[in-house]
Amino acid sequence: MKTRNYLLILLAIIGLSAFTLAALEHYEVTQDFSLEFKSKDPSGSFKKMEGQIEFDEKDLSKCSFDLKIDVRSISTGNGMMTKKSQTPEWFDAVKYPYAKFKSIRVEKKDGNTYNIVGNLTIKGITKPYTVPATYIKSGNKITLKGSFMVNRIEFKIGHKSDAVPDQMKVNFEIPAQSK
Repeated sequence: MKTRNYLLILLAIIGLSAFTLAALEHYEVTQDFSLEFKSKDPSGSFKKMEGQIEFDEKDLSKCSFDLKIDVRSISTGNGMMTKKSQTPEWFDAVKYPYAKFKSIRVEKKDGNTYNIVGNLTIKGITKPYTVPATYIKSGNKITLKGSFMVNRIEFKIGHKSDAVPDQMKVNFEIPAQSK
């Protein structure tokens, strides 16, 4: 009789574990994203990004974001500025081809809005950042939308200038599909 009870408890634990694992979903970033930066001058977008997202609305401790942006895919709408952005003074794309964001934790703000707390790395410099994002789920796809400010001087992108503001607004819309 005791063996049967232990077996039932073991089966219940396995069943609960399977339910918990099913709630955590794994997503890969799709290529129809938008990631742009805006200021008085310059403004532009990045055309290539990849990454993995683990998301569980019921247990945020299981959530993670690992995103990689190819800085060589920058487009400023001005060919000269696009080329200049690849130089060591700006993004130094040869030495540092990717900007990266890796989450540490996810916090619920309200409704479908979350703060994604993590580390942003540009040009080998890592800084803590909190990225507010609205989460939208539709079938096996999710979309994260939001904006945040980046101080380009902290990452040694360009130099102080009256022509280019230090603070750049980053707007994003990142769709991902479950895998």
